[in-house]
Order: sequence, then structure tokens, then C-alpha cells
Amino acid sequence: MTTATATPTLPAPGTAPAAMLCSGHAACPGCIDALSARHVLAEIGPDAMAVIPPSCMAIIAGPQPYNSLRIPVYQPTLEASAAAASGLRRALDAQGKRETTVVVLAGDGGTYDIGFQCLSSAAERNEDFLYVCLDNEGYMNTGAQKSSSTPHYAWTGSTPAGKTTRKKNLLEIMAAHRIPYAATASASHLEDLRRKVRKAKAMRGTRVLSLLIPCLDGWGLADDAGLSAARLAVDSGAFPLVEVEDGERWTVNSGKSRPIGEYLSIQRRYRHLDASGVAALQSEVDAGWTRLQGLAQASSQAVAPAA
Repeated sequence: MTTATATPTLPAPGTAPAAMLCSGHAACPGCIDALSARHVLAEIGPDAMAVIPPSCMAIIAGPQPYNSLRIPVYQPTLEASAAAASGLRRALDAQGKRETTVVVLAGDGGTYDIGFQCLSSAAERNEDFLYVCLDNEGYMNTGAQKSSSTPHYAWTGSTPAGKTTRKKNLLEIMAAHRIPYAATASASHLEDLRRKVRKAKAMRGTRVLSLLIPCLDGWGLADDAGLSAARLAVDSGAFPLVEVEDGERWTVNSGKSRPIGEYLSIQRRYRHLDASGVAALQSEVDAGWTRLQGLAQASSQAVAPAA
């Protein structure tokens, strides 16, 4: 466990920040993980420290003391990201570096599963860091096994007949902690993603962003299909773009204009599904969409001024 010793160089006033993710990293060709991290880090800027547990992002960042990020990186154990971020935040505060952003870049296995108790505890304390889950819906760099983020019926290395349970609803779980900000985002809707990172960076307390990361190999996608899959996920309602403030104010940032079948058809992990399976998933998506609309409508009515 080591921390990179590179000191970030702040850009001159009035100039654009340098790329925070260097070329030559170890991401797969066409990887949306690297693309998403690039834009997240560009919005965060050089006055930051990253916590990266074992994950695809850890491979992309590279082994210490080498680092493809232009900011210091700490690599904790898989379950300890939120605890490590809490400790770094307190150490920076003790040094008077209160404006330095502590950002976690973790996968869904280290967020939904192995690191969840740590994240939940930090959220209960409202620790001051930005947690970004790069969600490729499985343990992709160890053979594409299922996680609790894997969607219903999806093929994985450990669910060859399709996963029999639904995807865990991380957004609603984090909203129940009443943290200042929780949101979903996607590189397919880039301005929405960048706006949410800027918004989260400007806040204090625990902020959680979940970014959909189609895995080319694990999902069975063509090398150039990552962004197309991400866009179809949003447009079909399989991965709606949502933000929740203080656990109460819900805003839906995307529409639902395509059938789920268009999204499923480009992925190898759903090729075993028949028409009834596709219809069942469509019903699940429709019900989830109705629930989201209800939450957004209820929260807007709650904050509306009295007539």
C-alpha cells in the first residue's frame, strides 16, 4: 500500500486544466471506464487525491509507484475504499488542505458488495468525499462473474443460465442515508455527467455518483459499441439518469424512448433470452420508471411554494 509521490501542478489562471489521465494506460481498447474517468478527473482538477481499490480502474491507473493519473493515488484493500477516503480527508483537513478533493474511483464489486458496509458507515457519518462507482455490472477483470449490480437474467461466468435476482438499487439505498448528493450518470450523456461532477465537487459531505460502464468483453460488445450500449441503456430506461439531494429531492434527467429489446440485442450476455424473458425485463423497466416518476413528482410537490 503506497501513495504516489507526484505533486499535482495547478494550471495557470485562465487556462484549461491539463489532462488528469495520461495516455498509455492499460485500459482495453474502446474502454468506457477510461473515457469516463478522464472526464470525471478533468472536472475535479489537479487539487485532488484518488482512492482506487482493486478493480478495472486499478489496472488502468497502474501499479504503484507508477501511476497514469496526474494526482496522488492510494490503493487500499477492496473493502476499505470509504474508510481510506475518510482517513485521507481528515489528514488533509488537519494539514489545512480543506479544498483538496478526495475522490474514490471504485468498481461495482467494491461498492455494491465487498465495500458496501464501509461506504454505508461513511455515509452515516457524512464523511466529506466524492465516491464514484464505475459500474460495469460484474467482476469483469477476474472473469466476468456476477455482482449484486448485475441485472436480472444477465449471463455471467457464475450465472451461465442468467442471473436469477435483480440488480441492487444503490441509488435508493444511498438516498436513504440522507447524504447531500447521489446520482447516476453516463459518458453517453457527457454534459449531464460533467455537470453532476461539478455539482458534487462544490458540495461537502458524502457524495456518490454511479456511472454505467459497458464492458466490451464481459457484456459481449463490439470494440466500438461501448458508447452505443451506454446510450441505449439510458434511452430504454435500463439505466435512467437521476439525481437525489439530501435523500428527498429527486430529479429525473433522462427520458425513456426505446424498448429494452434494442438494448439487450447488442449484448452477448442476453442472447439466451426468449421473447418472454425480454417482455419480463420490459415490465421491470416500466415499473421502475413509473416509480422514479412518482418520486420526482412527490418531491417537486413537497418543495413547491404554497399558493
